Amino acid sequence: MKLFNRIHTPCIGVCSTGIGDSVCRGCKRFDYEVIRWNSYSEQQKASIDSRLAELLASVVGWRFLIRDVDLLAQQLKLQQIEYADYRDPYCWLYELLRAGAGQIDDCSLYGFKKMPLVQSQSLVDIRSDIDAEFYSLSVGHYERYIVANSKRANCVTA
Repeated sequence: MKLFNRIHTPCIGVCSTGIGDSVCRGCKRFDYEVIRWNSYSEQQKASIDSRLAELLASVVGWRFLIRDVDLLAQQLKLQQIEYADYRDPYCWLYELLRAGAGQIDDCSLYGFKKMPLVQSQSLVDIRSDIDAEFYSLSVGHYERYIVANSKRANCVTA
């Protein structure tokens, strides 16, 4: 049985909810999740973290193949890059790219390779594409499940 992990805030210090975004461009949480984060139970935080990790891992996984998870973890530790070891390794890979995409010349030294679709792109450009798509998926999730449900609830009570 796996011990329960304490979920840390996904905040990366570039919050856009303060300027009116419903979904933060930095951490991809919904505005009310950012505001209420410290009052949430660990289970509520884990649910949010799980949603974010699933979206991010899928977006990263469309672009890369992790060939050696242990090597990736070793490099993250060597580079002193913080990552949540309970999350999918594709989330770890994103943390590596976020911290130093411009310094990686040989992906194989880090345990991953580019998929053919992105072979000609730089890691910096791929990281930007990942971030943009991750944001779009988060906005889509917000609009489909939060906004739409709110509208349905208003129709029922009207």
